[in-house]
Amino acid sequence: MMRYKEEKEAKKEAFRKYLESSGVVDSLTKVLVALYEQNDKPSSAVEFIQQKLGGPTVSEFEKLQAEMSDLQVKYGELLEAHQKICKELEELKNSHHAESAKETNDEEGPKDGF
Repeated sequence: MMRYKEEKEAKKEAFRKYLESSGVVDSLTKVLVALYEQNDKPSSAVEFIQQKLGGPTVSEFEKLQAEMSDLQVKYGELLEAHQKICKELEELKNSHHAESAKETNDEEGPKDGF
């Protein structure tokens, strides 16, 4: 039982060091101090923190989601049009090759001299 607690504490300590060395602790501290120093506290502390850390606000996030949805629909439409045009191109190539082969056979004519 003691070994489990020691392993758990070691993992916590390693994670804490990771957060410190990567600058997370400093960034969060600065944001929380900025929130604390606000005379007029924002209605959404989470949104304030997200904004200070560089993330989009809820309304910006919703707008980006809507834009992404629209772009996914447009991508699907363009992909479908591309596939249709590729099929048409392939059909044109095949018909051109068939015509070329027929013309070549017609030009050679009968070899019996007729």
